[in-house]
Amino acid sequence: MAAITRRLRMGLIGGGPGSFIGPIHRLAAEMDREIELVAGAFSSDPGRSRAAGEAYGIDTARAYPDVATLLASETRREDKIDFLAIATPNFHHLAAAEAALNANFAVICDKPATATLDEARRLAAIVARSSRPFALTYTYSGYPLVREARARIAQGALGTIRKIVVEYPQGWLSQPSASKQADWRGDPSRSGPGGCITDIGVHAFHLAEFVTGLKTIKLFADLGTMVPGRLVDDDCHILLRFDNGARGVLLASQISIGERNGLRLRVYGDQGGLDWQQERPNQLWVHHLDGRTELVQAGDESLGSDARRVSRTPGGHPEGYLEAFANLYRDFARLLRSEPGALIPGMADGLRGMALIDMAVRGSRDEHGWCEFII
Repeated sequence: MAAITRRLRMGLIGGGPGSFIGPIHRLAAEMDREIELVAGAFSSDPGRSRAAGEAYGIDTARAYPDVATLLASETRREDKIDFLAIATPNFHHLAAAEAALNANFAVICDKPATATLDEARRLAAIVARSSRPFALTYTYSGYPLVREARARIAQGALGTIRKIVVEYPQGWLSQPSASKQADWRGDPSRSGPGGCITDIGVHAFHLAEFVTGLKTIKLFADLGTMVPGRLVDDDCHILLRFDNGARGVLLASQISIGERNGLRLRVYGDQGGLDWQQERPNQLWVHHLDGRTELVQAGDESLGSDARRVSRTPGGHPEGYLEAFANLYRDFARLLRSEPGALIPGMADGLRGMALIDMAVRGSRDEHGWCEFII
């Protein structure tokens, strides 16, 4: 890596009082000392934005009342931000990203890319015209052993992929909830048309495609709303067909009592299989055709370059969610500095995620059966 002449300056949209993901962005961005948070429009309420700025320890003059003021003010500064991070509910993503890119700022945004597929198509056109990078925080692609699994599959360790099983059960929405986090996720005007499929289903979908290198070409979705009165889905079953002929299943649920954050990926080829679980992220199980099962652990000397590049500690020192998130920010810093080695999701991944949501919601509602995967 080239010598770092200065830390990249980050602006943050969202992340005000009561936010979960905003502070995560800040912690992840600053973990490797390559980035510093210097400005933001942290809330639509100017007072709450100032309070957040004070809590983050930034110059309160750079805790702006809205996105437009942030961009206009930062553009005029000699020490202006290098990029904007978007950590707001989905319906803000398009407008904020468009404004930032048009102001010549790079963007890193929470998944999904936008609230609807039509918005994602519009954003993709904006990104294509822009000279600045756009990235998405599909966090789980930042884990070292996820990247190790990806590399092994690309090298043919499992042979031809036949079956992919990805599941993401949670239980935190098994009952009606009035929390801030549940409120906007259950409101189609803010989350978009999907609920569980939008919040966690796209994570599972991206993980499956990221690790295997395969692309979905057809799907059959069964989305349900199990909690009375809820306006979006909270339980999902999706059958998948991939471009090499492999079959898959995606299960996502937020009403599975007792489950916490149970993202799990299993991939089976004609020469072997592998199994990775987010709640045990430092272990990757690889099954061989001769009956052996190999345990690959974070920090192992045998790991390939992709995994080693994003590993921070020796074996036996667990790395988790914050480190994976930080790996995406470190990759984004590489991207901004035109350095090699960045492996971070972008607009193409965002389009595919929004296409999944759109087709799953419409196909399930209208009982279309199998749908061609069309972006």
